[in-house]
Amino acid sequence: MTSTHDERRRGHYKKPRSGHNRPMTQYLGIDASTQSVTGMIIDVDTNTTIAETAINFDEHFAKVYGVTHGVIDYGDGVIHSCPLMWVEALELLFTTLRRDGHDLSRIRAISGSGQQHGTVYLNDQAQTSLGSLTARSPLHEQLFGIFSRPTAPIWMDSSTSHQCAEIERSIGGTDTLVKLTGNRTFERFSGPQVRRFYQRDPAAYEQTAHISLVSSFIASVLVGQTVPIDAGDGSGTDLMDIRSRQWSAQALTVTAPDLGQKLLPIARSDDAIGTIHQYFVERYGFDVGCQVFPFSGDNPCSLIGLGLVEAGAAALSLGTSDTLFACTGDAVNAAPDEACLFSSPDDQHYMALICFMNGSLAREAVRDAHHLDWSGFTQALATSSPGNGGALMLPYFDDEIVPHAQAGVIRSKLNANDAMSNVRAVVEAQALSSRLHTQWLDAAGPLHVTGGGSANAEILKIFADVQGRPVYCCDTTNAAALGAALKACHGDHPDAPWSDIVAPFTTARLVIDPDPDTRGMYDDLLDRYQKLESKRLGAG
Repeated sequence: MTSTHDERRRGHYKKPRSGHNRPMTQYLGIDASTQSVTGMIIDVDTNTTIAETAINFDEHFAKVYGVTHGVIDYGDGVIHSCPLMWVEALELLFTTLRRDGHDLSRIRAISGSGQQHGTVYLNDQAQTSLGSLTARSPLHEQLFGIFSRPTAPIWMDSSTSHQCAEIERSIGGTDTLVKLTGNRTFERFSGPQVRRFYQRDPAAYEQTAHISLVSSFIASVLVGQTVPIDAGDGSGTDLMDIRSRQWSAQALTVTAPDLGQKLLPIARSDDAIGTIHQYFVERYGFDVGCQVFPFSGDNPCSLIGLGLVEAGAAALSLGTSDTLFACTGDAVNAAPDEACLFSSPDDQHYMALICFMNGSLAREAVRDAHHLDWSGFTQALATSSPGNGGALMLPYFDDEIVPHAQAGVIRSKLNANDAMSNVRAVVEAQALSSRLHTQWLDAAGPLHVTGGGSANAEILKIFADVQGRPVYCCDTTNAAALGAALKACHGDHPDAPWSDIVAPFTTARLVIDPDPDTRGMYDDLLDRYQKLESKRLGAG
């Protein structure tokens, strides 16, 4: 880390001061997620999080915008949200922070996180309207007319299967697209969504002067002009060359006409995109010199917020689905098409993401089938033997994403009525699957675990033993918002090592080390599990 930054962290330097003569030692991260907008303020003088405030869309805007759980479900897989709602929520966030006593003039820089893949369509009036904001009127009143499409398709939208097939066929197949962009086509990704809009409403597409992602749209509002997308969020579009971290002319061409003209070049994460617009200075008290750095997607920001900034670092979120993500070096050539590969916000590493659909829902299904509560579920894990006597399960209670398989539970040497064995089988299967499908990552460091399942020590013990890695738990409440705040800090200190930036805010506690006596047994069980899975997939 640079000497200036070292001194700054120790408090031995002359701190920049706001117009109110107060030290500017704070950074704001904004997370525009599916159901809320969250603001997190960190203070690098005290290494503390001093504010975390969320504005829930349903609570404040359900009647005005017709949202449920933050979205509008039109049916047939079409799920959108409302950019104007996000704008109103942003203003309410700043109002709430000030009401709670936070001096926004002390914020030195801002960055943000947006729900990945969502697209916002702006007309030719957007640039003028963004640049001429006046503090006399609320944002949503001034920006009402800037959209060529009033709603925005988001990551939950699955209506683009036809467009996905067209794009892959036009570009030369799945393998070609994966090598180019790091990803196969997914219905939620931005490219297929843009193509569907062009095909279904070509007139509105023609009137679209600029296409933003959720992240870059919020950033555009803050600086008062349309701003670029960063590589972390850009790699979730199926439009970016994963190696050059720039738009791929080939991918743009097969997606929609003139698409390149509607996108700004991809920005480096640590290149400021501007200072905050005078609107926010006058209305909320931000300092005129407050810098704004490129926003990114929620997944890449979560990588930073968990402190995963060195190759080999990995985390597993045990939620409704189980999602494993890791910081990798040059994994481009090794990534299978079942994984998503994004650019890390550090513009050097990559983020691999693998989603296992049958996470807590599968654990709950086994729990409920045997009339257990969570205490009974945990007791079954604690009193059963590692390896489960060779009993195995493929826990596909719902259609599985990784591997791609239709719903249907498979049991091997496992009595469906044996509660204890089925409880251990479902958790061991999840741990085995996560190991099997991430071997290409060569991630040998500790496994950081988050999400609801991380509270269960018996589940963590199984993952530690199967993976052969120590398990750490992270206490971060909103990794995406924290990652955004840390991005702002690093943008302000681009020469500082990322590890030094994140360390004070991303401490994790060791929960359990793997039992070396189980390693050989789980190696053998992994081989059997792989054969069982291959047989299931071969049978369709």
